[in-house]
Amino acid sequence: MKSVKLYQQKHAFETRYRWFTGSFAWILHRLSGLALAVYLLMHLYSVSKLAAGPEKFDALMKVYASPLFKIGEVLIWAAFVYHALNGLRVVWMDLGKGSLFHKKLFAGVMVLAVVLFAAGAWGMLRHMLGQ
Repeated sequence: MKSVKLYQQKHAFETRYRWFTGSFAWILHRLSGLALAVYLLMHLYSVSKLAAGPEKFDALMKVYASPLFKIGEVLIWAAFVYHALNGLRVVWMDLGKGSLFHKKLFAGVMVLAVVLFAAGAWGMLRHMLGQ
């Protein structure tokens, strides 16, 4: 009978998790979905300020005009682009059409996401900088 060796951690924070293309895509999809959910809640909060009166809404818009929130808008655009394109990749995979070349599909999603992000971010940043 062959003996089985149990896995022993070498460091306290070591995990047995291996980084594959699919797991990386899954984690990014969950993080981008979480970012979009937080954005949705912030949007609903902002719209609810309209009911409190124009002064409260204008005060909130001044906060949103800060550079930190402007950077956040660009990051939300990145999350949206990736989440949408990766969602289409997941649908393609679920239909059974892409399981044989899922790494190439993920690479294509990333290339297209970078191109669309750059195009959108360029327009957003030009607007933010007043050009």
